[in-house]
Amino acid sequence: MDPVRLFGSIVGSQTEKNPERGRAIMLAGWRAQLWNLRHNPDRRLPPARQYAAVVAMDKIVHALRDGEHAAFLSVFAPSEPLVAAGIVPYSVEQMSCFLAGTKCEQTFLDRAGDAGFSPTMCSYHRTFLGAVTSGLAPTPAFSVYTNLACDGNMITFPYLERTLHVPTFLVEVPYERSEDAVRYVADQVRALCGFIGDVTGRAVSEDALADAVARGDRSLASYRRFLTASPGRRLPADMTTEMYGFMMNHMLLGTPETERFCRDLADEMEQAPTSEGLRLMWIHTMPFSQPAAIERLNFSDRAFICACDFSADPALIDVDPAKPFEAIARRMVYSCYNGSAENRVRSALRLAEMTHADGAVLFNHWGCKVTIGASTLIKRKLEDAGLPCLVLDGDGVDETNRSDGQTATRLDAFLELLEGRRS
Repeated sequence: MDPVRLFGSIVGSQTEKNPERGRAIMLAGWRAQLWNLRHNPDRRLPPARQYAAVVAMDKIVHALRDGEHAAFLSVFAPSEPLVAAGIVPYSVEQMSCFLAGTKCEQTFLDRAGDAGFSPTMCSYHRTFLGAVTSGLAPTPAFSVYTNLACDGNMITFPYLERTLHVPTFLVEVPYERSEDAVRYVADQVRALCGFIGDVTGRAVSEDALADAVARGDRSLASYRRFLTASPGRRLPADMTTEMYGFMMNHMLLGTPETERFCRDLADEMEQAPTSEGLRLMWIHTMPFSQPAAIERLNFSDRAFICACDFSADPALIDVDPAKPFEAIARRMVYSCYNGSAENRVRSALRLAEMTHADGAVLFNHWGCKVTIGASTLIKRKLEDAGLPCLVLDGDGVDETNRSDGQTATRLDAFLELLEGRRS
């Protein structure tokens, strides 16, 4: 048996018998992987992406080891107030990705089903809920979530608040983009800072918040430099490290680690070798553990992901870091994931133009009603603008809910189409 799958089965079976033992085994394995990433990194990756792998592993180990100084965070919720308070944030998607990477997600998907959660719900959220309700994931100091982008948040976080009695804060983002909406969200961010202080005893000073926002702004400026330097160039990557970029620019925005990652990534892209490979602009999350996608896109000379809207979205929004509350609010209100699907189309076209993408792949992750419902419109609008688009159905977590054969056939056909357009 695959050693990772064997380890995952041990974690799952032990968690069902004794959650603390299951957590201890998981933590030991993840610590071993952290040591391996530090001392034996994947040499195919450039240094910035090797560093991101270490940071991602370190943060999830911290969250599992020290839940009292960590917090649940939905993926588009503001991270800078937590950074200013010295709290380690981790998200539903982040925890579920690591569980899927450890090949034990089925145990927790089953546990979520036993708890009454529908199989049509997002598998990131079901895996996370199963891990929390089984006792594998420790109860955090508090939770912060938003209605932005993901409908699963509105089920997961209230449920955890009721069942685990976790202090919880909702940042509500109006659907319509406006300066009134920015002010409304900024007032909530101010209240969030007070909430964190009340719950943890760690006051969030305006100076500390301003430092985190300024650091985040410098990070995103570097990420824009990375994007604009990418046409004609390629930095080796796999889908897992592309997902780390998503984590750095959202859950860890405002940290020194994200600033270093973005700066180094931009520097490395400016020195990267040229490439004739097909350039794909990716929309939404990625099937990072699916063999058919891995074989075609990881470290490939033929085709690679040149940008992802999940990672790039905050870097495309101009803010004034001298107004930290408003800066945080503006990135939420003007996110491409807020409001009409037309906003996602405009963001995708802008990224495609910045990076000279040959085509776009929109990943319809199972259970994500927002993306699935808009996918036909997004595809039509992108193709009307001259950007070929493949809508790829699948699941980023649950390997039983995807088809390798279908993924392989559709990706191959799409890459042949793009090659034909070039020639």
